[in-house]
Amino acid sequence: MKTPRDILFARHQTIAPKLDTIRHGVVNVEFVREGRRVAVPKYRVAGTATLPLLIWRELILPCRRIWTGLAAVWILIFAVNLLQRDPSEFMARKVSSPTPEMISAFRQQQRLLAELIGQNEMRTAEPRKTFLPRPHTELGDRILTT
Repeated sequence: MKTPRDILFARHQTIAPKLDTIRHGVVNVEFVREGRRVAVPKYRVAGTATLPLLIWRELILPCRRIWTGLAAVWILIFAVNLLQRDPSEFMARKVSSPTPEMISAFRQQQRLLAELIGQNEMRTAEPRKTFLPRPHTELGDRILTT
């Protein structure tokens, strides 16, 4: 049994040569300029002067709403970033180097804190176990199953 595709193909097979001549006529169109024939180039290359206009037409203009939405989101992110900045960062940059009085006051506070808390006893850590790699054959029959 023939498929619908085969039936349509057989019916329109006689028209195929006519369609080919029309196709070749359209593809091989030549423009007449200044009394001479100029072939249409296969690929149109944009010059440097028309490149911004081409980018505008092909990328930005068809997607105006998307680009506008992206610009609005970036403006919103920038505004939120500015509002969340901590003013103490700017104040910390303005502070000059500590004076000798400030340094002595800080050391005195450290001594008082050490007296209140008590001296920290130095704890010794356990020595680190060394890792000795062994061949897989010496690992034994340890198979993990779940």
